[in-house]
Amino acid sequence: SLPAPRGPGGAQDGSSPAAAQRGAGSPRRPDGAMGPELEPLFQAWSCFRRRKFERCSELCAQLLRSPPGEQAAWSLKTRALTEMVYVDEIDMDQEGIAEMMLDENAIAQVARPGTSLKLPGTSQGGGPSPAVRPVTQSGRPITGFVRPSTQSGRPSTMEQAIKTPRTALTARPVTSASGRYGRLGTASMLTNPDGPFMNLSRLNLAKYAQKPKLAKALFEYIFHHENDVKNALDLAALATEHAQFKDWWWKVQIGKCYYRLGLYREAEKQFKSALKQQDMVDTILYLAKVYSRLDQPVTAVNTFKQGLDRFPGEVTLICGIARIYEEMNNISLAAEYYKDVLKQDNTHVEAIACIGSNHFYSDQPEIALRFYRRLLQMGVHNCQLFNNLGLCCFYAQQYDMTLSSFERALFLAENEEETADVWYNLGHVAVGIGDLNLAYQCFRLTLVNNNDYAEAYNNLAVLAMQKGHIEQARALLQTASSLAPHMYEPHFNTAILSEKVGDLQRSYTAAQKSEEAFPGHVDTQQLIQQLKEHFAML
Repeated sequence: SLPAPRGPGGAQDGSSPAAAQRGAGSPRRPDGAMGPELEPLFQAWSCFRRRKFERCSELCAQLLRSPPGEQAAWSLKTRALTEMVYVDEIDMDQEGIAEMMLDENAIAQVARPGTSLKLPGTSQGGGPSPAVRPVTQSGRPITGFVRPSTQSGRPSTMEQAIKTPRTALTARPVTSASGRYGRLGTASMLTNPDGPFMNLSRLNLAKYAQKPKLAKALFEYIFHHENDVKNALDLAALATEHAQFKDWWWKVQIGKCYYRLGLYREAEKQFKSALKQQDMVDTILYLAKVYSRLDQPVTAVNTFKQGLDRFPGEVTLICGIARIYEEMNNISLAAEYYKDVLKQDNTHVEAIACIGSNHFYSDQPEIALRFYRRLLQMGVHNCQLFNNLGLCCFYAQQYDMTLSSFERALFLAENEEETADVWYNLGHVAVGIGDLNLAYQCFRLTLVNNNDYAEAYNNLAVLAMQKGHIEQARALLQTASSLAPHMYEPHFNTAILSEKVGDLQRSYTAAQKSEEAFPGHVDTQQLIQQLKEHFAML
């Protein structure tokens, strides 16, 4: 005899008539929920809470088509459209070429050592030298965590500014104030196939400014969705006047508008005024961001420390101090503050990654491996992490894990630049085990994936020099030095090669460029001294 068939719930059908009756209750809606139909406005609000913004916007649009257009539906649709394109202004910051090269807010052209982000190399914070830890175009050491501020170098010449920064691997926009926000604005039009939700030029801003709840939703819509900073600023100014200058929120929004327009001193005044009325962590972060843009890192650090007096143990403030010290090349102090971050929040990915990279470049790969393994346990699963794990395993002499980590990194790579990084590191592993043919293949594969990889050109030149291919090595070094003038290795290798073949003048010129890129390099100084003695004899 066959057993009775089982229903979807696991109980046998027919065993409980009550269960059968319950199953055939009221009709189900398409989304599977039981019960009567929800009121449209409440359903839209529910979609908004569950971050289904497109559905929420559609429901609100249906409500607004009916004759009495509800203010609640209008406000909710504005908020839903804003959330679709919302970007947090605190972390999002990228300088364009115009902001860097045509900056009128210069405080001091020749800043004292340790007081400027433009000359990070002047502050010797006990960190590893460029011989051990690679640096970006601006002279900052490569950090353990990619964020907008690590990708924006401060180049010394316009020609260098226009070149692609090696760390970001993307072309820099001409100006962040116009281009980037303009692109965001056009993308936001896709959220409304019927055209714009409201015509800003016909809005009576003074009327909306007198309704605080509607005004706040409207401001965020204009600022984030439409990217019309001028109209947003006008609305905020009218609203703060209506609130008799007692509402701190509007002062922060005016400060954000001024910052976006490049009026940093005015933004500073607004944020300070807002802080007098209401202590908020966000406002402190905005104020410190203004000081960083004005190239006043010491003032920014003091702002963070004053904030920590009022909000002890606030992770974002401690992390802000650590970031600034890292940008100033003061690695040891940055590591201390990142450790303080972990005391408050032991799952902070940025702090773990930065401490891990600091230990790796301080010749402690075993300790770095523990930090990266911690990230793996937390669920971070990407190409960069397995790449770092592979390097740590190799230098910690755990060879069984090295190649499997790099294989996983290659499998997880999302673009050609990430693949190039992995092949470059595999080339280093091959050099370490003495297999120069494998190293050559790996560096060639690096250039196949990313043709602008200066370090790979330099290392291929070194391999060519060992095989005695002088002209090929010289051509590769010339390519490397033109792609990355901030690196000292191509210049130094060119100097050594030219000195070997007797071209002393070219050797001296390249050695000077090497010394300019890395003043503390002893081998360069010795070579320059030898060349000077040669010239004196002539």
